[in-house]
Amino acid sequence: MAKLSINESANSFWTDVVIVDFNDLIAIGNGGQRTIAAIPPNGALEASCVWKITAAAGSTSVVFDVGTTAADPDEFIDALDADGVTVPIFNTGDQFTSGYSKFVGGSVAGAPVLLEVNDAAVTSLTAGKWGIGLRIINLSQYND
Repeated sequence: MAKLSINESANSFWTDVVIVDFNDLIAIGNGGQRTIAAIPPNGALEASCVWKITAAAGSTSVVFDVGTTAADPDEFIDALDADGVTVPIFNTGDQFTSGYSKFVGGSVAGAPVLLEVNDAAVTSLTAGKWGIGLRIINLSQYND
């Protein structure tokens, strides 16, 4: 995970950008999850995006979910055919009604943001790289 610097975030839309490649997906495993970011207390997620950097090889069934619920983390990105992505995909999760329409994931306690990988052939991957962008609002930074 790469937290953007003040200069990067001032000139960019994203607060968190995560790059995962096929080795990361193999390590996560089919049905496995990895924490890729955190929504702070009194925070929320404004937008999420997945884009393909390098084409997958070895599997044609790579699926991503991104969200905060460990049992089914799909609030932000839901059942995305990651190897089939041709353009950046935004806000397809269960908590977004239609594209960029509302803040989701707000919590007094905060919450981890999880990437779940579903691909029965994940161990067969030999190539592939994706980016995941998150725009997270942190209201707690204004507490005195």
